[in-house]
Amino acid sequence: MGNFQEHARSKVVSVGDMMPELLLADEKGKDWRLSEHMGKVVVLLFYPQNETLMCTKQLCSLRDRWGDYLETKAEIVGISPAEPDEHAEFAKKYRLPIRLLADQGRAATRAYAKHPIYPVSFTRAVIVVDAEGRVRARHVMLRAFRPNDDDVIAAIYAARGDHLDKKYARVRSKIRGMLLR
Repeated sequence: MGNFQEHARSKVVSVGDMMPELLLADEKGKDWRLSEHMGKVVVLLFYPQNETLMCTKQLCSLRDRWGDYLETKAEIVGISPAEPDEHAEFAKKYRLPIRLLADQGRAATRAYAKHPIYPVSFTRAVIVVDAEGRVRARHVMLRAFRPNDDDVIAAIYAARGDHLDKKYARVRSKIRGMLLR
């Protein structure tokens, strides 16, 4: 994993790419590193701004479906340009169950969630990273729209399935090797 400032200068991350390292402060001011969450699926929800109609609807919908998201066993974080204390107030006000990361200056958003035409302030994005650090889903949309929870949950399960298929193949191969001895 490289860092996102280097990645932002090269190209936007695409499905199939290894996800570069991401280091941002959460709503408590603590560092959150993507690399510390490898081994499980990670969902990065890039949204334009706290306290806007569609962003609030998006995160409250996630909150209302939190049981479904928990079942996926994914690490889910929200990312926007607000400062950590603003994120803390927003999370408390709406009882949000996820960590909110501060992307001040939007460098991470430009590196990962840039739309080919629209500026990052006009868009939101969902990026699903599998347990091995590979981007499995990337959807960037205009900020007037929000992702469908069922679609996000399906993308998480698909990313988990890829990882579980590889694990199963390794176990199956090992068992075959033991049986052939």
